[in-house]
Amino acid sequence: MIYEMRVYRCLPGRLPALLDRFDKATLKLWDKHGIRQAGFFTTLIGESNRDLTYFLAWESLAERETKWTAFATDPEWTEARTRSEADGQIIENVVSQILAPTAFSAVK
Repeated sequence: MIYEMRVYRCLPGRLPALLDRFDKATLKLWDKHGIRQAGFFTTLIGESNRDLTYFLAWESLAERETKWTAFATDPEWTEARTRSEADGQIIENVVSQILAPTAFSAVK
């Protein structure tokens, strides 16, 4: 199992719109495409309270490529993203890292 950590930095005041998009659209589409989330977090103390950090669980890089591409090109996703940005852009930038658990990790 590998994990992907994604950090979305929102434009000022736009984190609620991103959370709403995940809650009402993105997660349903991930279910449709077999994408497994391993946790979502907002920043309580840290560099920016405009961040949403989440983890995805993948069996392999090949699984990630197949499922993420299917999701990213799904017309329902394109429509949901466009609808959620009707009041303006939400995300300032995205940082993604692919992580492998260590031998002593509680998460495998």
